[in-house]
Amino acid sequence: MGTQESKQYLQIDDKPILVHTLLRFERMAAVDEIVLVTGADDVERCEGYAQQYGLDKIKQVIPGGKERQDSVYQGLLALSGQVEWVMVHDGVRPFAAEEHVTACFVKSKATGAAVLAVPVKDTIKVVDGDGFIKATPDRSSLWAIQTPQAFRFSLLLEAHEQARRESFLGTDDAMLVERLGTKVAVVESDYYNIKITTPEDLPWAEWIIRHVRGEKK
Repeated sequence: MGTQESKQYLQIDDKPILVHTLLRFERMAAVDEIVLVTGADDVERCEGYAQQYGLDKIKQVIPGGKERQDSVYQGLLALSGQVEWVMVHDGVRPFAAEEHVTACFVKSKATGAAVLAVPVKDTIKVVDGDGFIKATPDRSSLWAIQTPQAFRFSLLLEAHEQARRESFLGTDDAMLVERLGTKVAVVESDYYNIKITTPEDLPWAEWIIRHVRGEKK
């Protein structure tokens, strides 16, 4: 993002991006409780957000690890023995629609694992190290994966523990589950469920929150 402040704490529409995300899940009937995993230096700040914005479903705010995967694992340990189903979500995706999140959860209960995704719009090229195109995959088979990703808790914990034993670092939680030989279902979402990552995303996020998916929409 190129800012001194971490991207999840940047403000859109007078609230930190993270708070918009948490408020959205706070209002979802499918969500019973939230474990928020953050940097060790930000635990107190996030606990303050929970009080300030009435985020009653946040049961724990815990420090994460070096990599995203380490942080998810810490979150799973915090929930261990308490839940049967778990969803993992990026704090900088504040616009996941409730109907899509619910559909993902329902699909995971039928299959064991499900993720939100959208069909890729652009033509994708495989490029070699010298900057030349090697291949053009069939676009009809390509999907851009989003979060939340929903799993049977025991399945996701097993996937993370195997990855830790083998020192494997994946790009998302679904990849770890795939390594177990388990199929992961895809549930179609929409293109508003963006991950706010670069400065170009901020004006788009402002538009979404004001015209499509604000707190009352």
